[in-house]
Amino acid sequence: MSKEKKEKGTISRRGFLKAAGGVTFAVAAYALLPKIPFGEDAQASGDLVEQTVTAWVRIDTEGKVTIYNPAAEMGQGSMTALPLILAEEMDANWDDVVIEQSPIEPAIYGSVMFSNSRRMITVGSRAVSGYFDSLRTAGAQVRKMLVNSAAKEMGVPAGELSTEPGTVLHKSSGRKMTFGEIAGIMKVPETPPAVSPSELKDPKDFRLIGRVDIPRHDIPSKCDGSAKFAIDVRLPNMVYAVIARSPVHGAKPKLTNESVVGGMKGVIKTVALGHGVGVIAETIEDALAAKAAVKIDWSGGDSKGYNSQEWMWARKYASVASDPSKAGRAEENKGNADQALASASKKYSADFYNDHVVHAQMEPLNAVVSVAADGKSAEVWAGSQAPDGARTAAAAVLGFPRENVKFNQMYLGGGFGRRSTADYVEEAAELAKHVKRPLKLIWTREDDITYGMMRPASLQRMEAGLDASGKVTAWKHTIVGTGGGLMTSGADTQFYTFENQRIERRDIEHGIRTKHWRAVGHGPNKFAIETFVDEIAHGEKKDPYKFRRELMANFPRAIKVLDTAAEMSGWGKASPEGRAKGMAFAERSGSLCAGVVEISLEDYKIRVHKIWCALDAGIVVQPDNVKAQSEGSMLMALSTILHESITYKDGAVEQSNFDDYHLIRIDDTPELIDIKLIPSTEHPSGVGEAALPFMGGAVSNAVFALTGTRLRHMPFTRERVKATLEKSA
Repeated sequence: MSKEKKEKGTISRRGFLKAAGGVTFAVAAYALLPKIPFGEDAQASGDLVEQTVTAWVRIDTEGKVTIYNPAAEMGQGSMTALPLILAEEMDANWDDVVIEQSPIEPAIYGSVMFSNSRRMITVGSRAVSGYFDSLRTAGAQVRKMLVNSAAKEMGVPAGELSTEPGTVLHKSSGRKMTFGEIAGIMKVPETPPAVSPSELKDPKDFRLIGRVDIPRHDIPSKCDGSAKFAIDVRLPNMVYAVIARSPVHGAKPKLTNESVVGGMKGVIKTVALGHGVGVIAETIEDALAAKAAVKIDWSGGDSKGYNSQEWMWARKYASVASDPSKAGRAEENKGNADQALASASKKYSADFYNDHVVHAQMEPLNAVVSVAADGKSAEVWAGSQAPDGARTAAAAVLGFPRENVKFNQMYLGGGFGRRSTADYVEEAAELAKHVKRPLKLIWTREDDITYGMMRPASLQRMEAGLDASGKVTAWKHTIVGTGGGLMTSGADTQFYTFENQRIERRDIEHGIRTKHWRAVGHGPNKFAIETFVDEIAHGEKKDPYKFRRELMANFPRAIKVLDTAAEMSGWGKASPEGRAKGMAFAERSGSLCAGVVEISLEDYKIRVHKIWCALDAGIVVQPDNVKAQSEGSMLMALSTILHESITYKDGAVEQSNFDDYHLIRIDDTPELIDIKLIPSTEHPSGVGEAALPFMGGAVSNAVFALTGTRLRHMPFTRERVKATLEKSA
């Protein structure tokens, strides 16, 4: 590492070039970030956003190609997919590619996926779709520079040269130069050559993108135990910290036995925080023992008095949805849905509910912060979905300029949206100010659950009106709950055509912590929408599959996805005795997904035996990884559909660990998960969450097909299924 970089904690072009062997490309790729075509983040104007992306690529004289990855790797495979895109366009030999995590410098490695400023953030399944064009352009620029340099060395026009993996060829003379040989003699121009879209590869000529035999970069080290997560970090003279956090969000602590706790084995210090009491100790065991001994008086609390199940079972959300004086924010208002509903020949309505769920990622939250002996700089080790934001947050807590904080991005043991916040890094930084030693903060599983950030619980009120011909002329969707915009993603129905439509959000503040959870509001919203569509179809005596095709008449791409799922599952053919099928469709992050499940009931317990899933995600960079992500999405969805439920009583979370917050177990997993990726030349869209939203509706619709009874409240636990079936009997 250069002295300049070490001192400033920032990327120095001069220092990097000086330190690197071979040749380093500082590629200024002037690209256009494509409009995200579907979903809640689509740009309303339809304009493209101009951006400048700078990527570092290093080629040594042996031909080794080092590519920096800017995305967080939390098991989704972005650390492989993004370098692969760049390697594809530069025609690198993949066996020669080495992948390194990029420094946390948003001005260089950031994307403008969500705003006009550059951010390093991996959320919303946007990594591949957000960086795709920019990385292709950067790769093509590297290739062009290599070709130009080889042309000069060979004394031939650049137009006579072509590339094979890792090699530039002059076919007419048979001469060739490897990338390593070129790296030994070339000089990188100050101004990289321009690359037009026509100079990018035709997808049919891809050598790396779309191949099924390219393994993920992170898998070997995760299998042999050498992969480093933040929780694995061990530093000399390191101390440990835990926090006793408020059971009711917003409650203020008063430690009443500070002298007792301070005198316990290994305890170094207790620290009063606004939301709890931190304990710093020599070992994690000492810290946990002291945490268990603290006695705290709690005062106030923003969520005090909130009883989540009461709001549902006492129909408080329903009363808010029914009250015309409680009109909220219109998320969609097309035509006149109220007027069309009033004049409809036939009307349908139904209320759907979902409980809170928590992220419960495999690796509990943790971070390591080491403040320098002179008190003027610090170093952080953490796994973050938004590392530049976490770095800035840590600097603010420590009172340092941002450049005085070095942030080491680690592997994430699961994210699901939770690690896009920096609260755990801020806590570690605050506690680290009180000791002159490196400090590791660890959240326990109980901390993760009781002080978690929840996917909102909500009511979805669905209303529809049909004319005399059976055409849907009015569509209303009213969402009630806490969580604001987190509740509305996925409420849109852009692939179903409704002339008059109103989607409305009515907010209720419960004072609890809510957060983006995998696919955000798509799970609850698509559950309600797809179950309601199924209900209308059966009410009109139409096949649910054919009814969806009618609604999708203007969207042939969506119809193809639906048709593929129907064909895969043998839709229309009878299931074995005691089983039934259900279908649903959803869009997430631009990807279109349709699925069919086959279920049975055993002592009121839903068993999902088979899942068939069709997915159109545009150009697929790594097919096997997309299938793996889709399997994970469907199983995670199934966990929330059958089991997961966070409940609040008097403002406090009632669950604390996996003994009472139930996740899917291996005996719940289907015997078959069949996924078909639909070939496409469209721009890549998000896949990390795409297969999750359809599952709730598909399972609910299958239960109706089997029993004739609708399930309207997720999760569909055995107790709820039994109560619903007995009530309808």
